[in-house]
Amino acid sequence: MQQLTSRPHGAGAPADRGHERQGPERRSLGGLIGLAVTVLALGAAVPAVPQELTAPPVEQPPSFAVLAEKLSPSVVNITTTAMLADVERGPGPMLPDGSPFEDFFRDFFENGPRGMPRERRSASVGSGFIISADGYIVTNNHVIEAADQVQVELFSGEELDARVVGRDPRTDLALLKVDRDEDLPFVSFGDSDRARVGDWVLAIGNPLGQGFSVSAGIVSARNRTLQGSYDDFIQTDAAINRGNSGGPLFNLDGEVIGVNTAILSPTGGSIGIGFAMSSAVASRVVDQLREFGETRRGWLGVQIQNVDADMADALGLEKAEGALVTDVPDGPAAAAGIEAGDVIVEFGGREIRDTRALVRIVAETEVGRNVDVVIIREGRRENLSVEIGRLEEATLAAAPGAAEPPASGSAPQEEQLLGMLLGVIDDTLRERFGLDPETEGVVVLEVEPGSDAHGKGFTAGDVITEVGQQQVSDPDDVRRRVEAAEEAGRNSVLMRVGRNGQSRFVALNLSR
Repeated sequence: MQQLTSRPHGAGAPADRGHERQGPERRSLGGLIGLAVTVLALGAAVPAVPQELTAPPVEQPPSFAVLAEKLSPSVVNITTTAMLADVERGPGPMLPDGSPFEDFFRDFFENGPRGMPRERRSASVGSGFIISADGYIVTNNHVIEAADQVQVELFSGEELDARVVGRDPRTDLALLKVDRDEDLPFVSFGDSDRARVGDWVLAIGNPLGQGFSVSAGIVSARNRTLQGSYDDFIQTDAAINRGNSGGPLFNLDGEVIGVNTAILSPTGGSIGIGFAMSSAVASRVVDQLREFGETRRGWLGVQIQNVDADMADALGLEKAEGALVTDVPDGPAAAAGIEAGDVIVEFGGREIRDTRALVRIVAETEVGRNVDVVIIREGRRENLSVEIGRLEEATLAAAPGAAEPPASGSAPQEEQLLGMLLGVIDDTLRERFGLDPETEGVVVLEVEPGSDAHGKGFTAGDVITEVGQQQVSDPDDVRRRVEAAEEAGRNSVLMRVGRNGQSRFVALNLSR
């Protein structure tokens, strides 16, 4: 059994991934800011003293050759074959009279099995890496999905048939297995959370189907999100091209800190912006695929959104952090007593800064485990215990409950508030805006251009169901809740808004 690791000169670092999904439009990179410091003194002329920014000398390995030699035997080329859709035979090519090929094509197209399905197959290539002596191999899901046959080529040139153990499209990871009498050289996952921007990394794979190839670069950025809730990509400038998909991104300790997955490129080739799924995500997914043949993610059962500064003020929060609950369908959260309007600030003892953090932490939580959750409700911290469910069994929406009938009285049917014309929902407005018969609340009739409501995305047909975390049924209810927020010294008021069956919270600034 041979585990391939190495610790050459200096400390190493993780890198990112990159591959075929070209052009992920995601976060822009920040620019460098030059700093200059001058000193001014009163009553005396003091010359400006420039502050020179210095850094310790960079310890650069003289060569990556030893590391590449040790790690390459753990990397494999992957070739897949897939059946394409059946194609009906056409009438054949048009040929001039007397063509020497006329008899051949007539025999093939006319005397052959015209109208019968014609089998067509396509081949694709990618990369992978061995993580155990008995032949488990990690690659990208998009390398092997829909494949009829998967074949693995070892560094020695030996070819082996592989079977798919499990796939996870959400993180674009897959686990393969090959059988061989002798132990295979393998590598282990490292801790991608310890990788620093600027650390050296190596990418090894099969770019453009040209065979084993090594490229070096640095970690350009961390914690990139491309298009999934569970994304945690390392960005690297190590050259990654088509065919590198599924290959490893190594630190200088010979540990895998990323699985090369995507590139940002207008041309289809490497321009130095590649992305690798971090080992913090990949190692957990691979462990589950190996044990269960599938992923088993935790499920809390809430719809959430981030907290901005206006929301924090309206909710009486010290900081604009946490995950604001917008809806609670039937599920673990509802059973534990979590309500819409609660702000989740801790989960299992870990601080929750935003919705992305909560989604990842919940997904990593063992199904069936009881977790302590800290929420802020009406300005007070409360502790709840939630038994985590399984995401794949989740009910995405709950049937709406019976709404309270609107209060009777002589409240105005329409009122201008906070840059909006608000109205009481009636049959005419239900038909005008396509509202469900069960929808209750206050409907937005018009939005004043340039108002805070306009800037926050309000539009005619939106339905306001809560103001200041209290239900409203007519414009007068809204006005009284706004006045109560002003009397309490709030700069903002929180509203719960429904559109197309989905709800969200929006904080409107009272001073605008």
